[in-house]
Amino acid sequence: MSCAVSGGADSLALLALASAAHLTVLAIHVDHGLRPGSSDEAKRVAAAARDVGADFRAVSIRVEPGPNLEARAREMRYAHLPTDVLTGHTADDLAETIVVNLLRGAGLPGLIGVRPTGGPSGDVGHPLLALRRADTEAVCRAMGWTPFTDPTNSDTTLLRNRVRHEVIPYLNEVSGRDLVPILARQSTLIADDNDLLDALSVHIDPTDARALAASPPALARRAVRRWLTTTHPPDAATIDRVLAVARGEAVACEIPGGHRVSRRNQVLSLTRSDEHD
Repeated sequence: MSCAVSGGADSLALLALASAAHLTVLAIHVDHGLRPGSSDEAKRVAAAARDVGADFRAVSIRVEPGPNLEARAREMRYAHLPTDVLTGHTADDLAETIVVNLLRGAGLPGLIGVRPTGGPSGDVGHPLLALRRADTEAVCRAMGWTPFTDPTNSDTTLLRNRVRHEVIPYLNEVSGRDLVPILARQSTLIADDNDLLDALSVHIDPTDARALAASPPALARRAVRRWLTTTHPPDAATIDRVLAVARGEAVACEIPGGHRVSRRNQVLSLTRSDEHD
């Protein structure tokens, strides 16, 4: 079993708990090369792996500076990890993800936040979602480990950090209670509803213009999203343009990635935009 271990409290706790469960564990540390001395973090993870009898592997990648650094680093990191890798995301991470996605205008899938098994595809697993950040810190203290604290986690110019340090504490104060368990419960409820809608939408042929036009919008949108998703799902505006073509309000539309959706004889087709130049 593979565990992604950065050296922070959450991932170190994952390593300790997986080993305590008598699993055969491979700890994988990915060094993004974004900070001076980042290679020392790998040594710390290697030492922790030895403490619990786990195997260790270090991976070095290079993330170029520029826009969307966090997202690009995450994408590159997962590209170098097994698809069934386990990560140490906690209930606090789940709550932060839900709030961030809400602020970005996400639909139901985004408001699920983080799933224990990564979703219906069964990929990246998150077995610590029932734990809080304080729990993982307690595990590290019990093991005698000093977790690494990423200095960028205090940078409130980054949206997630501002949600963590300012938005959620303020919402807790306004509501007079800890919102993390509430958001976790909402995530479970939304996931159940989302799975039902996905199952119902599977029966809709996204290339059948009549079927799309006649279907409830919630199901039609999902059918189109499934059709057009390669690595990342299309945004709501793109889906609405495609549905307008299906309803006969337009004969074709351009979509991101240099593609075009057109309708002929009530059938939608996806082609490269440059084929129509």
